[in-house]
Amino acid sequence: MISKRGIEALLILNPQNIRYLSNFSGSVALMLVTMKDSLLLVDFCYLEQARHEVKGGSDIKLVESNFFDELRLTLDGLNLKRVGFESEHLTYDKYVNLYENLKDFKLMPTRGFVEILRSIKDKEEIEKISKAAHISDQVFKEVFGLIKPGIAEVEIATEIEYLMRKFGAEKASFETIVASGSNSAMPHARPTERKLKKGDLVKIDLGAVYKGYCSDMTRMIVLGQPDREKQKIYNLVLSAQEAALSEARSGISCGELDGIARKIIADEGYSDNFGHNLGHGVGLEAHEYPTLGPNCDDLLKNGMVFTVEPGIYFKDFGGVRIEDLVVLQDDGLEVLTKSPKELMVL
Repeated sequence: MISKRGIEALLILNPQNIRYLSNFSGSVALMLVTMKDSLLLVDFCYLEQARHEVKGGSDIKLVESNFFDELRLTLDGLNLKRVGFESEHLTYDKYVNLYENLKDFKLMPTRGFVEILRSIKDKEEIEKISKAAHISDQVFKEVFGLIKPGIAEVEIATEIEYLMRKFGAEKASFETIVASGSNSAMPHARPTERKLKKGDLVKIDLGAVYKGYCSDMTRMIVLGQPDREKQKIYNLVLSAQEAALSEARSGISCGELDGIARKIIADEGYSDNFGHNLGHGVGLEAHEYPTLGPNCDDLLKNGMVFTVEPGIYFKDFGGVRIEDLVVLQDDGLEVLTKSPKELMVL
């Protein structure tokens, strides 16, 4: 695949792409992939970790000075001149450093090379994501009993992240969202000191990391019986999500699937209140390729793991989002998050 891009080697900079290709989970490294071999460059702090984690296929090289100096010497030794690099994972300072050190080479920016490979999960990856989803379900079930008027959003979020560790997660896959009342109108609200009160909609968006792989799920709770408007909005979001889930299949475009859910919401007059994409890929990162959004022509394929999460949001009123993590398999769609989806009343 490298030769088809017109390059002789690809410089990998994204730590998650490095992990995907080599199993190395450290945060500081460079990886050079050629048509024949791959080389992982690490400094002293990560040398033993690399020796422990990298299982065949990649050689390990200790960097004793500057990473890009070492890269230049390596490329010279291999007699390679056309080098691709991950442009979206390079800061300006590193870009300047790269070009200063490799001015005698033909440098070619690339995008999404490894991310597209990562989008198709194998059996082992799906098992890890399924375990992460199961941990999220366990956590949500446990924390549900703690939610009551008077408890602060940040207290709930703290308990969620503690329970993730308790049930076997490495960490949360993103900053846990607990948003109540008007705060729930913010799709990516951060937990605050706001105390829950009767009548609140409460949005909980959580994900766990298990052996490097993420999960993602959102559920809604209401404190006290919901009024007609809250129940109406919830039912509409659920209908949009269920319609998208029923049509998700290999070969459908991301934009078409987004449109199925979006039309249901728009037909009820709420198109302006659903302002984000229907979903996104999940794997080594909580948000990765593909993006399920309007005008996205990328096709869904078997082996892809992604979220389906329509939402409706109103200033002051609050917001509703229902999110499941799913995988496309040869025998159809499997929903990995199992927590109940009816509006939970406390």
